[in-house]
Amino acid sequence: MPDGSLTWNGKQYSLNAAQREQAQDYQAGLRSSLPWIDDGARARVEKGRKALDKIITEQVGTSSSMHGRLTRLDAQLKTQMNRIIERRSDGLTFHYKAIDQVRADGQQLVNQAMGGILQDSINEMGAKAVLKGGGNPLQGILGSLGGLQTAIQEEWKNQEADFQQFGKDVCSRVVSLEDSRKTLVSSLK
Repeated sequence: MPDGSLTWNGKQYSLNAAQREQAQDYQAGLRSSLPWIDDGARARVEKGRKALDKIITEQVGTSSSMHGRLTRLDAQLKTQMNRIIERRSDGLTFHYKAIDQVRADGQQLVNQAMGGILQDSINEMGAKAVLKGGGNPLQGILGSLGGLQTAIQEEWKNQEADFQQFGKDVCSRVVSLEDSRKTLVSSLK
């Protein structure tokens, strides 16, 4: 239970009743919002990874090296999330200043992984087309890539609304927490 005690920039503060209530509200908000955000983000990353993994299995096969890339990306994204909401033995810690850098780093990781997945898919589908023989191998590769792209786009359509709504809900909670923090901090000055 939040007790409203406050240490800011290494200094313990003596709070009046109104400040203590603000601090308790802020602490309670953090304690409910951080696990909800952390669990929700991790669940969506996992759901996306499983869906892409299934598509890769269906379109390319179980032995595809794309599965490994996807698993690495999943781990990397979860590491990035831990830079914002750090899991510690004593609970969760929120590093709000890391959000912009994590967003940029995460986007770069996704772009790199997707480029690698595209390259792997071209290589693997090309090898399959050559082994299959007959007809034009390039036409077979392009047809297979089209099927893969369509499957991925369909899956994104299935998950997009949930991602968008979760993002809006997270922003709303973070803005509310930040407003509470600013109000509390300004009352200390």
